[in-house]
Amino acid sequence: MNVTSQIFDPAYSDLETRSIFSDEALIARMLQVECALAQVQSRLRIIPRDAAAAIEAAADHFEPDYEGLSAGAERDGFPVTALLAQLRERIEPAHAGFLHWGATTQDVIDTSVVLQVRVALKRAEALIEPLGARLVEMADAHRGSVMPARTHAQQALPTTFGLKAAGWLAPLLRHLDRLAELRERILVVQFGGAAGTLAALGSRGVEVAAGLASELGLGIPELPWHNQRDRVAETAGWLSLVTGSLAKMAGDVILMSQSEIGEVRESAEIGRGGSSTMPQKRNPIVSERIRAAARINSTLLSAVHQAQVQEHERGTHGLQVELLTLPRMFALTNGALANAYWLANHMVVDVEAMRRNVEAADGLIVAEALVFSLAGEMGRVEAKRIVGEACRTTMETGRHLVDVVRERTGSDLDWEALKDEKNYLGSADAFIDAILEKARSRA
Repeated sequence: MNVTSQIFDPAYSDLETRSIFSDEALIARMLQVECALAQVQSRLRIIPRDAAAAIEAAADHFEPDYEGLSAGAERDGFPVTALLAQLRERIEPAHAGFLHWGATTQDVIDTSVVLQVRVALKRAEALIEPLGARLVEMADAHRGSVMPARTHAQQALPTTFGLKAAGWLAPLLRHLDRLAELRERILVVQFGGAAGTLAALGSRGVEVAAGLASELGLGIPELPWHNQRDRVAETAGWLSLVTGSLAKMAGDVILMSQSEIGEVRESAEIGRGGSSTMPQKRNPIVSERIRAAARINSTLLSAVHQAQVQEHERGTHGLQVELLTLPRMFALTNGALANAYWLANHMVVDVEAMRRNVEAADGLIVAEALVFSLAGEMGRVEAKRIVGEACRTTMETGRHLVDVVRERTGSDLDWEALKDEKNYLGSADAFIDAILEKARSRA
């Protein structure tokens, strides 16, 4: 139910995910639900076994009239009634009335979407895992690659590119943890009948719902959730969390690839990210796609949250909102994951540029180290005053900060060690190890 583009979709969306949510896939899932319902009800002797067999036989060779389904959706709001009418035409009249027995339109749509979501979440997990493995390699390989840490876009202290890569990895591991919990809540059957009571099935509604869930490999909710859309909203929230974390990685790459910084490039490929007029340009286009996907998802998430606003036992608009947004969010999320994996595999890391940027600070990047080294002799307040004045001198003269401070204190600190930025990396290695251990334990 989304407008597609042959030009833009391959760059921004995961095409496999789009196929999961295609019209053809949705109809196939609806037929799967109807057949599963008939089989369960026949085993429970609620409908005749011959009727279930006839329904399944008709569905097996069913070719839908999509123009008719479109007209039905325009007329009724959803294509289910039109689909049932088309299918009943292919079932013997004696059995056709048992199709969709005790169910309602939203039962079929919600359960069908859950089946689609199950496959799309597997796709997302399959894309996260190799990306995580690549980030593990990057974090380990660059644990000693010293670079400036930047806060408020300004150089702050020394850090390593390995710790930055570990920081890209860490939320992905948490998203996998969240996914395990999410599956328990979203991958459940929806079966409530006309008003959520399954009254048409008498006292056997719970039994049928449990059988349908088992037939489809889904969980059983406490009660029908026609008007309780938190499950879908949580799923959309997870998608937005994933793209938000990927956008952090992409944003760092964009900033680090600025001409004046040059610490990374998206790719070694000549001509990639070129400009229509400026031959020197190498734009970070893959990172830009990831950021765009995250911003779109965060916007679409608000729409899915609006779908939680329901009225009585069946809402007036929430399901429609979900159908128009959730497939797009999945396609963008899995597309961003694929783009992030490409980026992680093609990124050129310029360790020498990182070193030059550290050295260009003339020691200002170790100002905090100087304060804490001197604090034991003169107290932190006085140490900060002296180093602060020395920083201004360094910015005016270009002299190394450690040399300026040394002249002003007469202390016998190990000044040469203070000049070496890699001596002020704190627990960076320990943090990398913790993330890599978590990632490897998952693998």
